[in-house]
Amino acid sequence: MLISWLLAVLGGLLAGAVTAIAVAGDLDRQRAERREAQAVVAKDAVDTRPTRKVEDQQAWAAVRWKAPEGTTHTDRARVPPGTRAGARITVWTDGHGNLAAEPLSPIDAAFHEMVVGGLVAFVTGGAVWGCGRVVCVCLARQRLRQWDEEWERIDTRWGGKTS
Repeated sequence: MLISWLLAVLGGLLAGAVTAIAVAGDLDRQRAERREAQAVVAKDAVDTRPTRKVEDQQAWAAVRWKAPEGTTHTDRARVPPGTRAGARITVWTDGHGNLAAEPLSPIDAAFHEMVVGGLVAFVTGGAVWGCGRVVCVCLARQRLRQWDEEWERIDTRWGGKTS
């Protein structure tokens, strides 16, 4: 059991650290490749379905923007309700000039890394500990079967049965 605890703690910490490093690299890559772009609203924004948060009501509208290489793109983006055609808004684009979510700030990214790394550490450690418990239960059952067989032999040798 001691070995399973040790492996659970060390394995969990290692898995959590590796995951946090991988998430940090991915978030750094997103921050490096995503750019702000000025887009023009192509059609009036129609507020058909507000989001759940009252303070974050947004509507979908067709927008048009130019990618860094000069090509024009069109897509739908969230804008304040009632935004008129021709209004300028800021959108975020990925390395190919397509719409993308705004990258996380460094503080939000660090929090995200810690949460994901911690969850992976917890789940990995729990899985290793659970496997160790299963092994211990199997060994205990095997030991009880062996004792039962031994008692069966000893009891028969003395001329009787205890059960």
